[in-house]
Amino acid sequence: MNSQSVSIFNLSPPEKLQLVEDLWDDLAATQSEVPIYDWQKKELDLRKANFENNPTAGSTWDQVKRNIQSRYDR
Repeated sequence: MNSQSVSIFNLSPPEKLQLVEDLWDDLAATQSEVPIYDWQKKELDLRKANFENNPTAGSTWDQVKRNIQSRYDR
């Protein structure tokens, strides 16, 4: 075994981003094994109820995207 210690904290930003993407893809491939906690289910139920009670209170994806683009001038 290599005596040098390898740390993810020594990776470059692009390498770290690639690692995160690889981990996310791996999790997405095994969704049934990813735990969903009770507090997450409650939060989703609350958000769904809020949406159903106020369907026009939120923003469309296009509105969100325009807001982000204008904020960062892209």
